[in-house]
Amino acid sequence: MGFIQAAAGAIGGTLADQWVDFYAPVGNVSPTAAIFPGVLMGQNSGRGSNVRGSQNIITNGSKIIVPEGTALVTIQEGAITGIITQPGGYEYRSNDPHSQSIFTGGGLIDSLVKQSWERFKYGGIPAAQQLIFYVNLKEIPNNRFGTQSEIYWDDAYFGTQVGALTRGTYTLQITDPIMFIKNFVPVKYVSANAPQFDFADMDNSAGEQLFNEVVGCLSAAFSQYTNDPSKGNRMSKIQSDQIGFAACLSQAVETAYQWKTSRGLEIVKTAILSIEYDEDTKVLMSDVKKADALSGARGNAFFQQSVARGMQAAGENGGGTGMAFMGMGMNAAGGMMQGMQQPNVQGAYTPNFNQQQTAQQSTEDPTEKLLNAKKLLDAGVITQEEFDQMKKNLLGL
Repeated sequence: MGFIQAAAGAIGGTLADQWVDFYAPVGNVSPTAAIFPGVLMGQNSGRGSNVRGSQNIITNGSKIIVPEGTALVTIQEGAITGIITQPGGYEYRSNDPHSQSIFTGGGLIDSLVKQSWERFKYGGIPAAQQLIFYVNLKEIPNNRFGTQSEIYWDDAYFGTQVGALTRGTYTLQITDPIMFIKNFVPVKYVSANAPQFDFADMDNSAGEQLFNEVVGCLSAAFSQYTNDPSKGNRMSKIQSDQIGFAACLSQAVETAYQWKTSRGLEIVKTAILSIEYDEDTKVLMSDVKKADALSGARGNAFFQQSVARGMQAAGENGGGTGMAFMGMGMNAAGGMMQGMQQPNVQGAYTPNFNQQQTAQQSTEDPTEKLLNAKKLLDAGVITQEEFDQMKKNLLGL
């Protein structure tokens, strides 16, 4: 009681010529449709013309085509009585002991479908009449998400919580048609003369539920992505990493709502269209960018250039002062850094400017002394007034 395979693989014109009447998917199927009924097709001068509207009831001896990228499901009184995921042509036989209720043909979903079949398979003998539906096994694109207010997550790169508005799209794939129908699809989409189950349909409450669940998981997905060292902990990479962020988002919805294990759904790609950070995060990002630019060798080179420009300006504007600085000997500010830091009674270090004699005996470059002092100023170890005094001592002012 089930199906007899007539031909495997893609179905060409020869088989269609042999089958005057056969069932196939309804025409004009939306790319975002997940389930749609099969309809009776007739040969009539052009193959595959629809002659019976949305009639999707097969009987003993009915011929059925299963196109590539779809699964055929038969339903009786709300129960799944058969499933075919292998492309080809089939004949329904309700009275043939050699017919089969399931054809998977191997592939990625083979084991999942077999496990679900054993769990949910029909307990009785299929009747002569069955409802047939096709399930879209291809990637289902353009499922949108967006936030109306900021969402917040812990960002490893910034080392704190950040917030943003975001919008984008994700691509779904049905990995287990049986689980999808049994646990998620409303009854009205698997009944006689049923409409298409389209994720993009604004009146589809099930599609709206998925939208809300994805939005609810965005914070967890962003946090997982930016805290993954393999992703470089950089939020800026998300918009160009469709697969990587999709894996994080898929894991987040699986953890919260069991999309894959209980519904047979999986997110396979994402496209982040925009991310608008809140004001606090923008300020933080600006500070981090500046810190990045001034760190390491690049920061040292930048600082040295700044000091050189200052020395040049001093020479141009102050004449003798600038020349006095430029003409300092190697020992002009010797020992300044050593004298600048002396332990106090609490063990901390405080500036000491009474070491001018020692500084003059030093063989270190005064420019290096000034650079080190500026670093201490930037680090908050010394105050601006203390730095100005050191500068005057070095310049002999």
